[in-house]
Amino acid sequence: MSSSPTTGTKTPIDLSGRDLALDLVRVACVAAVVVIHLLMVAVAVEADGTIGISRALEQQPWFDHATWFGQIMPLFFIVGGFATITGWRSTVRRGGGVADFLRSRTFRLALPTIPVLFFLAIALGVAGRLGLDSGIVDAVAAGVGSPLWFLAAYLVCQAVAPFLARWHERRPTVTCLILLGGVVVVDTIRYLTGLEGIGLFNLLFVWPLLQQFGFLLADGRLRNVPRPVLVLIALLSYGALVPLTSWLPYSTSMLGNLNPPTLPLVVLGVGQLALLVLLHPLLTAIMRARIPRAVVFLIGSRLMTVYLWHLPLIILVAGAQLVLGIPFAEPMSAAWWWTRPLLLLVVAVLLAGIGAAVGRFEHPRRLFLAPDRRPPAGAIWIAVLCAFAMPFTEISHHLNAGLAAAGALGSIVAVVLLAPSLRPPQAVTPARG
Repeated sequence: MSSSPTTGTKTPIDLSGRDLALDLVRVACVAAVVVIHLLMVAVAVEADGTIGISRALEQQPWFDHATWFGQIMPLFFIVGGFATITGWRSTVRRGGGVADFLRSRTFRLALPTIPVLFFLAIALGVAGRLGLDSGIVDAVAAGVGSPLWFLAAYLVCQAVAPFLARWHERRPTVTCLILLGGVVVVDTIRYLTGLEGIGLFNLLFVWPLLQQFGFLLADGRLRNVPRPVLVLIALLSYGALVPLTSWLPYSTSMLGNLNPPTLPLVVLGVGQLALLVLLHPLLTAIMRARIPRAVVFLIGSRLMTVYLWHLPLIILVAGAQLVLGIPFAEPMSAAWWWTRPLLLLVVAVLLAGIGAAVGRFEHPRRLFLAPDRRPPAGAIWIAVLCAFAMPFTEISHHLNAGLAAAGALGSIVAVVLLAPSLRPPQAVTPARG
């Protein structure tokens, strides 16, 4: 597919080499995250006037098994793996290397986090100064900070991608088996010793292994797998979750297996990969239509903004409702369910406004990574660590004003280290003689 439609901008979008079906999946994954978080946040005002924030959805008896179908992060990393190896190969074709790849990827991950982390640092700091109930503030901070783990996991995947891509070119199956072995070893040590922190080492194995599935997808290795085999793989993968969560110490909920990540997420990812390959022709057909393509491009151009800002906005809407005296529906009641679409619409409008305000951080036009002024490799790795430190800390420690401020500072340092030249070099005008 090589057409290049415009989307209202002067520069047409080059679709050559893109898999539009995966663009659709990527947008659908983030949209699912927004909807799930919107359903999980429940605010109630008790009879004595106290405010309660709960995750009522998790208390439902069907919730744990529903996460087997609603947990889409393995699929997101698979689709991300497709984009990652495509980006790496493009870097190599241009004569670049590991430093060039890491510079670009880290820059684009770190820059959009700066405004949201500054906002969270100020908001949480003000809430503390106003003397609001510390329990409520802590619950809000934990909620709005919960998606930030993704930044740490994705930075790990980007950091190891060039090395895993090289191994993939030589021994793709062996590479996957080595990563799988790492997952099993970490889980075994974690559960035998009872040291939960050991599980964090699976950031080096679970998410990179799922990313590796995306490498296989990019190679086209799965296109020739017969459809009945793909159906069987999907059924076996989901079926394997039953003994894994029944006989072994894994949580039945895929949210419980998320941080630290565990083997069930890999098994779930295998099933999602099989379903993705099965549905790929249908998704491709959908993306041939102009309206779905326009919607995907519109949301896709602000995907990081949507992911980073949706929970703070959900909490802000709840706060505004409280200030305005608008009654809250009883969580999980019929009225609560009927008001969810309205709340989703409000959040979507606010996200559009935020996207217009800070979207330039996601696709900066004036910031320019000058290839002839690349920072030293050591500075690039320091930038990766600066961007990684705060979201990694948030995995085991709830967000607070200080941690948000430190994260914003780390992102700023990373951006400064990665972009020593912030404007494109000016063209040299020949002297007239």
